[in-house]
Amino acid sequence: MARKIGIIIPGTRAGGLKAAKTNRLRHGKDFYVRVGKLGGELSIGGGFAANRELAREAGAKGGKISRRGKAKTKQPTLDDITNRPYWQSLLDKLTIRK
Repeated sequence: MARKIGIIIPGTRAGGLKAAKTNRLRHGKDFYVRVGKLGGELSIGGGFAANRELAREAGAKGGKISRRGKAKTKQPTLDDITNRPYWQSLLDKLTIRK
């Protein structure tokens, strides 16, 4: 049976550090510098930050086709007011009656 002590699980900080170390060993110490440079070179500066009108239109379209219904406020009924919380009814059952 294998011991679980010392296993590095993906998705954790330790797993990320191990992956970073492996990437640097395989691809050189400047691996992350080169990856970041590629991202910067390929960027065209678009996105919603560059065009507020486009962002407004897209948000309006998304809001129109939203699957969420309108917000509804629930009026408390007489049952809601008179019913005791569930935990109180459990305590009543546990109390010793003479």
